[in-house]
This record gives sequence, C-alpha cells and structure tokens, in this order.
Amino acid sequence: MKPFRLRIPLKFSRFARDRRGVSAVEFALVAPLLIALYLGCVEISDGVSADRKVTLTAAALANLSAQVTTITTADMTNILDASSAIIAPYSTSNLAITVSCLSIDADKNATVKWSATRNGTARAKGSPYTFDSSALALDVANSQLIFAEVTYAYTPIFGYTITGTLNLSDHMFMSPRISPPTYDIDACT
Repeated sequence: MKPFRLRIPLKFSRFARDRRGVSAVEFALVAPLLIALYLGCVEISDGVSADRKVTLTAAALANLSAQVTTITTADMTNILDASSAIIAPYSTSNLAITVSCLSIDADKNATVKWSATRNGTARAKGSPYTFDSSALALDVANSQLIFAEVTYAYTPIFGYTITGTLNLSDHMFMSPRISPPTYDIDACT
C-alpha cells in the first residue's frame, strides 16, 4: 500500500512543476476579454460614425435650402438627394429627413410656411412651432429660419441583441442667406 500512496503525490508535484502549458492557459483566459474589447471598440466607432453622419446630413440639408431664393420641386428633390448621399455607406432606407421654413412674426410666434420630407412626416403648413429651451435665442421677431430635421434608425453590428435599433437624430436651424426661400408657390414670409 505504501508505494501507491507515494506515487500520487509524486505525480502532483511533477504536474505542479510543469510549465509547458502556461502560455496556452494565459491566452485562453485573456483572449475572450481582448476579443470583446476589440468588438466593443468597433461597435462604438461605427455608432459614433453614424451619429456624425446624421449631424452632417442635417447641416447640409439646412445649408443647401438656405442658399437659394426659390426652390422648385426638382430642386427640392436634388437637395434631398444630396443630403441623403452624406449618410453613405449606411442605408438611406433608415433615414428620414425633413426641411421646413419657419416664419417668426413680431410677437415671436413661429409658424411653418412650407415643409418637404423624404421618408418622414412633413410639418403641416401654417402649424405653430415652439422653440425648445436650447434654441430660444433663435426666436427673433420678424425673421425666418430654415429648420432641418434628420433621424436615422441605426442597428449596431454586434450589439443589436443587447440594444436593438437606436434612433439617432439631429436638427439644424439656419438663416436664409439672401432671402427666405419660396418652395413651389409657398413663400416663407
């Protein structure tokens, strides 16, 4: 019986001294963490890129609409096409863009004079617009503003099971460059 009891501790001591598999064990412990970190960085950078493109789209939509004095239906189609192209390489089917012209009267009441949209909901002509607290400085009596709104339904590459679809949005106000633009027959004054 004694020889059998001596063999077990001897095998354990040899196993404890063996260093051949240490690197493989360390890699097996660290690899999942490094892979998750890498995929998380890819996911975050892609989401930030999509959000940045939404902001650039809103800026371009407002800027292109504010540069002209008359916008025809064909011109508006071109403006919406050019603004939508900025979102590439992301899908434009998830993009909703709306541009409106707001007229502010002497009592600082803003109303929608015209609105155009792609994949969204146009604001009703003559409907009131209320500025939120971050845009109160734009509420200037007897003025007009171009108001661009952009929303994008962003689906993360890997994390969609955790977060689902994220709705990214931005809006931009811009003063007309020359004079308030007329869209078809609707003046913005």
